[in-house]
Amino acid sequence: MSTVLIVDDNATARETLFAILEGEGYDLQLAKDGIQALTILTHLQPDLILLDVMMPAMDGFEVCRRIRATPQLAEVPIILLTALDDRDSLLRGLESGADDFLSKPPDRRELVARVRTITRLNRYRTLMEQRENILRMAERVVGAQEEERQRISRELHDDLGQALTTHLIALRNLQQDLPLPSEVLYERLQSLYDQSFEVSVKIRNIARDLRPPVLDTLGLRVAMQTYCTEFTRRTHLPVIFEAEDTLPGLPDAYTITLYRTLQEALTNVVKHAQASQVWVDLSTEEDQITLTVQDNGIGLGEKKSGTNGIGLTGLHERITIAGGSLMISSVQKRGTILSAQFPLANNAGTGAMA
Repeated sequence: MSTVLIVDDNATARETLFAILEGEGYDLQLAKDGIQALTILTHLQPDLILLDVMMPAMDGFEVCRRIRATPQLAEVPIILLTALDDRDSLLRGLESGADDFLSKPPDRRELVARVRTITRLNRYRTLMEQRENILRMAERVVGAQEEERQRISRELHDDLGQALTTHLIALRNLQQDLPLPSEVLYERLQSLYDQSFEVSVKIRNIARDLRPPVLDTLGLRVAMQTYCTEFTRRTHLPVIFEAEDTLPGLPDAYTITLYRTLQEALTNVVKHAQASQVWVDLSTEEDQITLTVQDNGIGLGEKKSGTNGIGLTGLHERITIAGGSLMISSVQKRGTILSAQFPLANNAGTGAMA
């Protein structure tokens, strides 16, 4: 619903404008003069302002200039309502930042048509801005995916590739050195076996990072529990994990995003939080599923609060694209709470287990 602010010092004029627009589906707000209008605009972001010119204390031209000087209101459409029709007055209105003019008293059909056109255009601009934001977000996600591909390529080439090359050379040397005493042959074969085992472990780790098999076999809850246990073993940072025994069926986008959110959150904790304890909770309530990761560390601080930083920015974008929302609250020396939420309204009744 579009919000329209009507500013006029004449009560009858305000009531007339209100009556004309009341049935058109707008949220109508009223101000009796320019000063009250500016006060209202400190906490209101209207889609259109209908502004009378001839008002005491502060005329419409001055109100318009002040609105245009306020960054968050600079693009709000303004229609000046005036009985003045001389050229100088119209020029003053344009110079003050008005978008359009209507003569007083306004024609009912013309007023409705002008207001409808401007609010429709304003909604279109908002939609286009949202689309541009989504495009920029998608570009960053694609960039992150490409960086991940490059990382995997380096691991395959530099790590696994070199290991396999060494392995092949050792096999060829073994062939050339045959026959060998049984003890020497056993040692050489054992060395080759150890190298093969290391390569297989690296391959499993890469595959697990790309798509944890436990997600598909045992579901999200067990996958998260397993990850938290493994994380504690590797980092010696205690992680307490709690989740409902059964979870509703979730889209694959939700499942993998929640899992990646847990990974990123715990990585941030161990890198930056200086925490001694982490709590992870996965729960459903009021048609939404929520993942909460809380630590007792030093907090994000002023410079890192909100969703600043590459890791948190990327996480926020990943969650937004998947259809969820991210909230982060932090107090210095008292820890940080990260909460990712996804709606379940469209997924209820699937009967699947996550």
